[in-house]
Amino acid sequence: MRISDWPVSERPREKLLERGATALSDAELLAIFLRVGVAGQSAVDMARALLAEYGSLAALLAADRRTFCQTHGLGTAKFAQLQAVLEMARRYSAEEVERSDVLGDPQATRDYLTLRLGHVPHEVFACIFLDTRNRVIAFEEMFRGTIDGAAVYPREVVKTALAHNAAAVILAHNHPSGVAEPSAADRDITRRLVDALGLVDIRVLDHLIITQNQQLSFAERGML
Repeated sequence: MRISDWPVSERPREKLLERGATALSDAELLAIFLRVGVAGQSAVDMARALLAEYGSLAALLAADRRTFCQTHGLGTAKFAQLQAVLEMARRYSAEEVERSDVLGDPQATRDYLTLRLGHVPHEVFACIFLDTRNRVIAFEEMFRGTIDGAAVYPREVVKTALAHNAAAVILAHNHPSGVAEPSAADRDITRRLVDALGLVDIRVLDHLIITQNQQLSFAERGML
């Protein structure tokens, strides 16, 4: 049955307009993005099949161009559209963070970091540099590594913080494994960075470990 033959209240687009986007399932949201299905499948049926094939919406969104375009019913045009949607979400989130006091709205910071780092297949270490009022000066990816780890150099973090005239820093890195628990190396580099930045009177407000579905805060764990 075509979606146009469904009751109006059950059609994804109409349901979104009536109840809001949060009322929709992953498959329904994806169906709106797809717009049309393929032979023998409605957009919703196709969306459900894609979610089953990839395992989750996050995995589909994180797929590289080659994998995405080789999937039946998808292609270069859809990949370009998806990347545009994801980049708009990142920029919107960045603007929200930049307008806020990061300590007053910590969830906005976590959402932003998840968009930036949560789906990256290799480890990335990044910093959010802040002014004296805890407003964002800049976000910078400092170091990149393999899926096993990234080499982090405190001297480079201090140098960049001073270049931005930062008063405080939020450290962040992703765990491509999907497990947000800190390793011994994570705890060690955090201590080294706190000490190094403290020598030039720059505070480390937090160190966040980011995965697709979780965020762990060193500050909340009492680990700073």
